[in-house]
Amino acid sequence: MRTMQTLLTLHTDSVGFRLRPALRACLALGMSIAVSACASTRIDLPESSEAGPSDLLGRVQRLEVSSDDTLIDLARTHDLGYLELVSANPEVDPWVPGEREILLPTAFVLPPDPRDGIVINLASQRLFLFRKGEDARSFPIGVSRDGWKTPVGATKVVRKKKDPSWYPGPTARKDYEDLGSVVPPGPDNPLGTHAIYLGWQAILIHGTNEPYGIGRRVSRGCIRLYPEDIVELFPLVDKGMPVRVENEPILVGWLDGELYLEAHLTMDQATVFEEERKLTPVDPPTDLRERIERAAGDQVARIDWERVNLVVSERRGIPTRITNPLVTAQPSAPSVLDTLRALFSNRAVAQPADASLVSRP
Repeated sequence: MRTMQTLLTLHTDSVGFRLRPALRACLALGMSIAVSACASTRIDLPESSEAGPSDLLGRVQRLEVSSDDTLIDLARTHDLGYLELVSANPEVDPWVPGEREILLPTAFVLPPDPRDGIVINLASQRLFLFRKGEDARSFPIGVSRDGWKTPVGATKVVRKKKDPSWYPGPTARKDYEDLGSVVPPGPDNPLGTHAIYLGWQAILIHGTNEPYGIGRRVSRGCIRLYPEDIVELFPLVDKGMPVRVENEPILVGWLDGELYLEAHLTMDQATVFEEERKLTPVDPPTDLRERIERAAGDQVARIDWERVNLVVSERRGIPTRITNPLVTAQPSAPSVLDTLRALFSNRAVAQPADASLVSRP
């Protein structure tokens, strides 16, 4: 991993964000950064986190890259999917980024409750693992390509297998005429080294022998992980573990009294963006305002709706604060009558609070 800017203070992960061990020291909550170049969204993450539950994991990071780098290589190095890294840096050529700074979108709004077992979000192309009493974990995934679908809904793990064999279906054998009825374990097996079988027929969570497909729409419905990630996930998954698959591009969550919004490309947008590097406009969800108001509760007056609209239109997949900071009201100045009373009673007059202590947006 290349050296981060000095403004990034390295911590251990204080909010339970679990990635590969080599990256854990570089991930923690914190940091407020302004996105430059073509986008104007401000990415606000607090400098510290209070103890207690949080709807966010990780932190957004900045990374200096060179002309020798490519985003597809950097994505794997930092345990990100290709499309989520490209979406976070739409102004950057993914193959020739040049000498510049990029954003690593290594902060995530957690999926809504229930947070139990495996939760997969097809829109964010992320798998979350929740085990009772343990830190949450998150992994980038490859998902179904155009024309194929991963079921949305609830199922469970029915079995798992190290060094699995692959039994290609009729469509796969039609696409690849040299395929036999079974592909044994080994480097040519697209299931990789480990497979987790679900209650849905022919839908698996597995590794891959083509890691550059992670963070892209490439599969026939299965969920793919980097080879190193499936090795980490495999022993943490038990038979009967619940699995929920959702397709939710818009996520909202709280952290330290601030509400954050994370907006991803829709599946159709993702297909066009990957092929043409073009962001096709889509209408926001019809219930967007209702969902944000419901999440905000009695803090709804603090919502910055202009920022909401910007985040949803840009769809960069980065959690962004959408609440305006709380403003501490100054005590009112003493009245003339209070001043006279204080003078005649030889008591000091209370002074208004120092304006420099007042919190401002």
